[in-house]
Amino acid sequence: MANSSFLLRYLTNRRRFLPLKPFLFLLPTTLALISICIILLNLFTTRTLFTQQQDQSPTLYLNLNLPFRNVSSSHINVTLYPSSEKRFVEKESGGERQNESQLFGTPQLGSKGTNFYDEDVFHDREIFLEEFREMNRSFKIYVYPHRKNEPFARNLLPVDYEPGGNYASESFFQKALMNSHFITKDPMKANLFFLPFSIARLRHDPQIGGTKIPDFVRDYIFQISQNYPFWNRTGGADHFYSACHSIGRTAMKKATIVKDNAIQVVCSSSYFIPGHIAHKDVSLPQIWPRKGDPDNLVWSKRKKLAFFAGAANSPVREKLVKLWRNDSEIFAHAGRLKTPYADELLGSKFCIHAKGFEVNTARIADALYYGCVPVIIANYYDLPFADILNWKSFSVVVTTSDIPKLKKILKRISSDEYTKLRLNVLKVREHFQWHSSPVGYDTFYMVMYELWLRRTSVRIL
Repeated sequence: MANSSFLLRYLTNRRRFLPLKPFLFLLPTTLALISICIILLNLFTTRTLFTQQQDQSPTLYLNLNLPFRNVSSSHINVTLYPSSEKRFVEKESGGERQNESQLFGTPQLGSKGTNFYDEDVFHDREIFLEEFREMNRSFKIYVYPHRKNEPFARNLLPVDYEPGGNYASESFFQKALMNSHFITKDPMKANLFFLPFSIARLRHDPQIGGTKIPDFVRDYIFQISQNYPFWNRTGGADHFYSACHSIGRTAMKKATIVKDNAIQVVCSSSYFIPGHIAHKDVSLPQIWPRKGDPDNLVWSKRKKLAFFAGAANSPVREKLVKLWRNDSEIFAHAGRLKTPYADELLGSKFCIHAKGFEVNTARIADALYYGCVPVIIANYYDLPFADILNWKSFSVVVTTSDIPKLKKILKRISSDEYTKLRLNVLKVREHFQWHSSPVGYDTFYMVMYELWLRRTSVRIL
């Protein structure tokens, strides 16, 4: 009887829950359909990487009269090619590496002796060397052509003199690129496309000036998109431009697709700036060009613990100078120095790079040139060559909140640790130098490698 009662109760409960089975089956399906609808709605309402949102038939501020060719895109086929695999290379003989290094003028980079590079300067030296060789062999750039007799040729062609000054990096890079073996006249062989307008020269052009640069850039992008197929096929994702002056931040406000899609090779590289994307854009080091090596680079007596001098044009610098201007070990000075700048850099163990109007200044390159360990106080700074170099091996990076503790932080670095930092400074300084004709692994080649890492994995033929 008990068994019969149990069976009856079981069958009754089973019938009670039978109608729930279809519902339980449909629940996951319904949730999946709702998720798909939400994703599709998001795709249609959000700008995608390759969607070009340009003004329709904008009123052109300028007529560039460019030698454009109306290239038909009807024959273009899309083919995939694999990106270079990151694989370790076997140890090569010193002779083979030496020959290659001598070709670039830097035998230390490929050597194994005790007087040469330590592995920890790079994130992975072997991968860098292998990929650098491949980049140097195969990387190709197409530059939109311009003639010397065009109205704005001065702003579109490289300078015919050696650049100088605080923002020389832009002109140095453009000139070196245009004279390099990376340039191809066949756009179908190009990995990337260079937009050759110079923000620095547009800024000083009396016809344009700082306020009309956005109009120039907008009109330039409109014209190349109308006369060539290359911009439209990727929305500019395989294009790049360079700029070092901070005015470059506002240069794209009327052509936001450039900021969103193209590779920006810029000195003002901050995570905090809307539109700067570290894995897409390239941090261009700001460098005041200098020739040769300073006297007493290795053997100078560095009696000061730390040094800073510059305009107090930001809260960071104001705080730094206020807290440390009267200190006996940290020399913090606002304004111009009465003593030679080079002497202060050569006489200090640590040289402070403090954020001004922007996160970038030439002070990091100055410190490296004079063999001084940089102390970087610039929150959100996307440091140059961070994909390649291990900044912790040759610099001290702190936040602005660490300024009151700066002396304690620096004094906590032991003598052995400081010696290693300084030796690594002497090793990496060549990567932060410009040359009239690029050599070895100097700034030009390092920037090209960063661009090579960002080349598209889709080639359109």
